Amino acid sequence: MPPVPESSAAPANAGQAVANDYDSFAEAYAGESEASLQNGYYMRPAIVDLAGDVTGRRILDAGCGAGPVMAALRDRGAIVTGFDSSTGMLELARRRLGPDADLHLADLSGPLPFGDGAFDDVIAALVLHYLEDWAGPLAELRRVLRPGGRLIAAVDHPFAIELMHRAQGGSPGYFETRSWTEEWTYGGRSFPMTFWHRPLHAMSDAFTAADFKIAVISEPDTAPDTPLELFPPEFGGRKRFLGFLFFILDAA
Repeated sequence: MPPVPESSAAPANAGQAVANDYDSFAEAYAGESEASLQNGYYMRPAIVDLAGDVTGRRILDAGCGAGPVMAALRDRGAIVTGFDSSTGMLELARRRLGPDADLHLADLSGPLPFGDGAFDDVIAALVLHYLEDWAGPLAELRRVLRPGGRLIAAVDHPFAIELMHRAQGGSPGYFETRSWTEEWTYGGRSFPMTFWHRPLHAMSDAFTAADFKIAVISEPDTAPDTPLELFPPEFGGRKRFLGFLFFILDAA
């Protein structure tokens, strides 16, 4: 089961067609992912659970998409800010969160429009796997965190990507950092989506180099209220699967 990214904080890549262009299908994607197994009942509940008690905490959602994580954290008492590289996604987030929501058009290719130590937590849910180089983006996320703050991240599970490619007849190599592309279809149109696979040790090396300390690595269950009909028949009743890998990283 290939993972489905949630947001689009990384800049689009140029090519024959524009890759990762969420503006082209923002509304269709947001509507479909709201109740999907991987996003609605797996990634988002897991991120909120990992965040724990967020009352009064200043939280930045990096690649906020249409704002469902921001909304969930705000409902739990957090003070939320979000940014995304997609104007279409930000429009949907503002509809969800209200006209006064603290939303910004930005991406992780350069400096973010926030001060040093501005946030207690940063959420990076299904964002980093769009990026070839993590050094600059992680340094910038570390900059906007206060000392002792947390980066709570979810990425494509590297072994899930390896298994998916093997099932498709290839095995390009778990230990390589490499790009891969697939086509998503909405409204009869295909959209190229490009991601970067990296092995677990490359992730941990990048976190350490950016002055983060790994506090938690999680491979969680789906939410208890997940409808049974959302699980593919080949799961054979199993409710746990390799989809995403979750981290809590403490700012050193």
